[in-house]
Amino acid sequence: MRFLLVDAILELTPGVSIKAIKGIAADEDYFRDHFPGFPVVPGVLLTEMMAQAAGKCLVAEDASRGRPILGQIKSAHFRGWVGPEKTVTLIGEIKVSRPQFATALCRAEVEGKEVASAEVLFTFVPGDSFAPDFRDEVLERYLETHSTKTATDSIGSSEES
Repeated sequence: MRFLLVDAILELTPGVSIKAIKGIAADEDYFRDHFPGFPVVPGVLLTEMMAQAAGKCLVAEDASRGRPILGQIKSAHFRGWVGPEKTVTLIGEIKVSRPQFATALCRAEVEGKEVASAEVLFTFVPGDSFAPDFRDEVLERYLETHSTKTATDSIGSSEES
């Protein structure tokens, strides 16, 4: 199972907000067991999707402080089920961004309906702790096609939040 849970960024204001998407394929491994006969994306994965999106927003703001890693789920609420062949829209708003930590309010929507929300806290791992060739292709692809003021000289990969 892969844990790269953001397919594309639709909108980005570095350090402020992000809107991204994740397509849910019918053959995802977790659908076999969660739940047999009623396939549903696990809430923990919805939370991770939201956190990964918000993490990309933080890297775009200031890559020099390191990579954001999910340190705490302050709250998470689930309001609907997400099944196969759906596209999840991930929205993150950064509330606090400091050199050592950041917080974000996030939500996940399917077809315009909110299915989950979370408040998360990030800590930062120094960028040199990651492999030198570690790259965030989703964020790089977005930044290549959009003129955005960022501190992303060496974005590298922040595929995990």
